[in-house]
Amino acid sequence: MKKITYFLLFILAWHMGAQQKELSLKDAVLGYYKGLYPKTLRNMQWLKNTDDFLYNDGQQILIKNVDNQVVKKIDLTQIAQGLKDLNRLPYIETATDQDLVFTQGNAKILYDYNTGQTTRINYPEKAQNFDYNPTHKYLAYTIDNNLYLANLDTAQIPVAVFDNKNIVSGQAIARSEFGITKGTFWSPKADKLAFYQKDETNVDDYPLVDITVTPAKLHNIKYPMNGRGSEEPGVGVYDLSAKKTVYLKLFSRAGKEHYATNLTWGPQEKYIYLAEVNRDQDHMWFNQYNAETGDFVKTLFEEKNDKWVEPEHPAFFIPNGKNQFIWLSERDGFMNLYKYNTDGKLIKQLTHNHWVTNDVLGFSKKGKYAFIEGTGKDPRDKKLFKVNMRNGKMTTLTPQSGQHRILMNDAKTLYLDNFSNVDTPRIIYLQDVARKLNTVLLKADNPVKDYNVNPKPEMFSLTGEYGDKIYARLFKPLDFDSAKKYPVLVYVYGGPHAQMNTSSWMGGAPLWMPWLAAQGYLVFTVDGHGSDNRGFAFESVIHRHLGRIEMKDQLHGVDYLKSLPYVDTKRLAVHGWSFGGFMTSSLMTTYPDVFTTGVAGGPVTDWKWYEVMYGERYMDRYQQNPEGFKETSVLNKIQNLKGHLMTIHGYQDDVVVPQHDIALHREAIKKGIQMDFYLYPTAKHNVRGIDRVHLMTKVLNYIMQYNK
Repeated sequence: MKKITYFLLFILAWHMGAQQKELSLKDAVLGYYKGLYPKTLRNMQWLKNTDDFLYNDGQQILIKNVDNQVVKKIDLTQIAQGLKDLNRLPYIETATDQDLVFTQGNAKILYDYNTGQTTRINYPEKAQNFDYNPTHKYLAYTIDNNLYLANLDTAQIPVAVFDNKNIVSGQAIARSEFGITKGTFWSPKADKLAFYQKDETNVDDYPLVDITVTPAKLHNIKYPMNGRGSEEPGVGVYDLSAKKTVYLKLFSRAGKEHYATNLTWGPQEKYIYLAEVNRDQDHMWFNQYNAETGDFVKTLFEEKNDKWVEPEHPAFFIPNGKNQFIWLSERDGFMNLYKYNTDGKLIKQLTHNHWVTNDVLGFSKKGKYAFIEGTGKDPRDKKLFKVNMRNGKMTTLTPQSGQHRILMNDAKTLYLDNFSNVDTPRIIYLQDVARKLNTVLLKADNPVKDYNVNPKPEMFSLTGEYGDKIYARLFKPLDFDSAKKYPVLVYVYGGPHAQMNTSSWMGGAPLWMPWLAAQGYLVFTVDGHGSDNRGFAFESVIHRHLGRIEMKDQLHGVDYLKSLPYVDTKRLAVHGWSFGGFMTSSLMTTYPDVFTTGVAGGPVTDWKWYEVMYGERYMDRYQQNPEGFKETSVLNKIQNLKGHLMTIHGYQDDVVVPQHDIALHREAIKKGIQMDFYLYPTAKHNVRGIDRVHLMTKVLNYIMQYNK
């Protein structure tokens, strides 16, 4: 009996020890590489125009059918035949019923998995911005400011080539605002290539300095600052058969420095549609152009708003829809679906949701249904819905609360659902829109179950500045004791197009937050006004006065913290990056008695130094809104600082340029204010890779050192 008792005690002690394995900050920061985030099916995707899908299981690439049966196994030995120096399974960029396309060296490799043969599309070493056309096996790419094509026979076909470096073709324009993520667009039949072009002649040069060479070298970038010269947009169309480029005669009423956004090909390749926005961003024209001649055809409809109009999605043409399309607009306060025809007639507002539609994933074969992603009633969720295109009736295909990341096949009959919520690390399902198929492909365990961290935050809501509901997240130590007093780190972003708290694993947080909680901290985050997925009214109250309402929402969060008996109200710290850096430095200088310590990463310190596209949407031009710019400038408040504030900046930051941080410190010196500064000499707007371990060590050591 004693032997059994000792054995049970040993097992219990071993189990408790396993539960208390210590997580290092390095492993927390590099968690994706250390296996500390939930397992997934890597490189998962549908094969184009099939019902088969593939993923990389770490040993081989598996192609499976709708019955979850393996129809093809491809290992490294097979795929590497005839290729030099391929020593691991490649990342598959495009998959068809014949080829797997991936990159090796200076080539796109087309691997025919039926015959085992490989072919190459070669391109020069400096090429970037790749866009592969699987129909005709053409590859679009850029070199510096110019655009080229390559195919199996020719490595460089000029499309738009200019000696003038101010003319930039084939890249994203408008600094990737308005949902613009790329600069090239293959037509539906892949016979033509539309591309963005921008003329940056009127855009100021901004000096960055490369210190990795001797002597240091000036590196000028084009940076359109608020109220100054901006880029002029253009759109070209290259015809593969005619081998020539025509340019659209863009809409003069919007002004030269306007925004040509949300480029959409019509289904017959005859027309191109653009949502064109004036520089003041309060007026949008949805325009039709002849893709063969470049001529302006007509304006289909317009949208105006005295705050801003921000189209973020292309038009979605309905199959067999008699020249009908879906337009996403938040003109009624939330992003909803509107059905138009190409005459510009509004046929019907299809949805009247008081929640946000995030995207249209496509249509059923005959266009009877659209499939959309949206939040549903809880803005922290992301779900899949089916919308009847005649009457707007909606069906929720993924009812479980959480984040559903959806991949649909081209026929829109099947989908892969990568699901998580706060209690579920990850489940990947294979499902069909008829809701008869529900195959579990992967169920991941809690990857940190053996460590001394609690990955499950408390998720709840508070009351914000205008009486609205604002959502919050709180991490506690695994051994939390309500009789103790804990210091708090408030992590803040607070700006548009970002949402910190989601109904996903760890509430959407990085792993360093549970790590800090394990050191005896509470880590708190609240999404206030201006944040994403709450509708236009909730977001737009920030207009012309960035930070004013957002800070008040953060203070509502602080009031909640102070109501908790286990919070040490004299030990509150704050940290954020980018807009969060602006918020951190603003909170420390506007409400100097609230926080003992702050770390502001990549902070905007004066909006007149930020870019035209984003900054003028939310603040207008500094010439139009001098009081708003004066109010929001951290430079005008630095004399109020009482606590410890460190700012951090990447010296190569081309988003929030270093002038923001350097000017703030200059002002602090002039006013006799002591503060701290750290520079990452080769980093851009954020610090990535192994250097991020150094960054988070710097940030959290500073917090723990001074938040005493």
